[in-house]
Amino acid sequence: MKPLAKSKGNPLKLGVTGGVGSGKSVVCDFLAGKGITLISADDLARRAVLPGTEAYKNIVNHFGTGVLNEDGGLDRKKMRAIITHDREAKKKLESIVHPEVFRLMEIEFKAADSRHESVVAVEVPLLFELGLKPFFDLTLTVSAERDIRIKRMMHRDQVSESDAEALLGIQMPEDVKIKQSDFVVDNNGDMEKLHELTEGFYQMLMTRIRS
Repeated sequence: MKPLAKSKGNPLKLGVTGGVGSGKSVVCDFLAGKGITLISADDLARRAVLPGTEAYKNIVNHFGTGVLNEDGGLDRKKMRAIITHDREAKKKLESIVHPEVFRLMEIEFKAADSRHESVVAVEVPLLFELGLKPFFDLTLTVSAERDIRIKRMMHRDQVSESDAEALLGIQMPEDVKIKQSDFVVDNNGDMEKLHELTEGFYQMLMTRIRS
């Protein structure tokens, strides 16, 4: 599958990834604050499954109305609970949602190109799992120790420790992501340290683009 086209000029495509609880969204928000256009694969996934879309209809047909919330939208917490403990369900959901996410992402890339932007950052949680590294010019992994990520998930998502462990268990090991990535930002410290490291990466990136 080749859902994206690799850059041949502007904009440079930066793929940002990391496991759940790593802090990749914080890094992406920092880069966006510097003026870099940010595309979130999660946001595109939400758009892809809005009521009335083809992906939404396919999900309901396969998983049933039990995965919907009261207003008829897809209940992401219910879906996460299902795919955390059922690998086949996870594969099925991805086969429905990912093609539409790729289509929407390509539209965003073309829009950035028409604005003559120099770089676009794309937050893609499953970048390496989906084999998307070849479609980005550079990749950045935001890394954090397992125990830290579990604590963040428990606090942020209000999930139990066992559920957090289960979710990490179905993700690609972080050391594998790091080995495949062009750059790594370590997020085992506080927010100030993360901003310092991200600023360093940003300055390096801008120098590379200018040269």
